[in-house]
Amino acid sequence: MRGVITLRDVVSNLGVVLREFGAVCVVRCLLASLRRQQTTFLEIALRPKRP
Repeated sequence: MRGVITLRDVVSNLGVVLREFGAVCVVRCLLASLRRQQTTFLEIALRPKRP
Protein backbone atom coordinates (compact mmCIF):
# COMPACT_ATOMS: atom_id res chain seq x y z
CA MET A 1 0.00 0.00 0.00
CA ARG A 2 1.52 3.25 -1.15
CA GLY A 3 -0.97 5.73 0.27
CA VAL A 4 -0.21 8.22 -2.49
CA ILE A 5 -3.23 9.90 -4.05
CA THR A 6 -3.86 9.21 -7.73
CA LEU A 7 -6.16 10.78 -10.30
CA ARG A 8 -8.06 7.50 -10.52
CA ASP A 9 -8.69 7.58 -6.75
CA VAL A 10 -9.96 11.14 -6.89
CA VAL A 11 -12.29 10.55 -9.83
CA SER A 12 -13.68 7.28 -8.48
CA ASN A 13 -14.44 8.86 -5.09
CA LEU A 14 -15.39 12.33 -6.32
CA GLY A 15 -18.87 12.32 -4.78
CA VAL A 16 -17.67 11.27 -1.34
CA VAL A 17 -14.82 13.77 -1.29
CA LEU A 18 -17.11 16.57 -2.44
CA ARG A 19 -19.84 15.76 0.08
CA GLU A 20 -17.57 15.19 3.09
CA PHE A 21 -14.69 17.62 2.49
CA GLY A 22 -15.99 20.22 0.02
CA ALA A 23 -15.11 21.60 -3.38
CA VAL A 24 -11.81 23.13 -2.23
CA CYS A 25 -10.53 19.70 -1.22
CA VAL A 26 -11.60 18.25 -4.57
CA VAL A 27 -9.66 20.95 -6.42
CA ARG A 28 -6.59 20.42 -4.22
CA CYS A 29 -6.75 16.66 -4.84
CA LEU A 30 -7.12 17.08 -8.59
CA LEU A 31 -4.23 19.54 -8.75
CA ALA A 32 -1.99 17.29 -6.66
CA SER A 33 -2.83 14.34 -8.88
CA LEU A 34 -2.19 16.23 -12.10
CA ARG A 35 1.11 17.57 -10.74
CA ARG A 36 2.04 14.03 -9.69
CA GLN A 37 2.85 15.16 -6.17
CA GLN A 38 3.82 12.41 -3.76
CA THR A 39 1.20 13.24 -1.15
CA THR A 40 -1.62 11.47 0.65
CA PHE A 41 -5.27 12.37 0.77
CA LEU A 42 -5.09 13.21 4.47
CA GLU A 43 -2.26 15.68 3.90
CA ILE A 44 -4.47 17.49 1.42
CA ALA A 45 -7.76 17.19 3.31
CA LEU A 46 -6.38 18.28 6.67
CA ARG A 47 -4.22 21.11 5.34
CA PRO A 48 -5.08 24.31 7.20
CA LYS A 49 -7.04 26.85 5.19
CA ARG A 50 -5.25 30.05 4.24
CA PRO A 51 -6.73 33.26 5.68
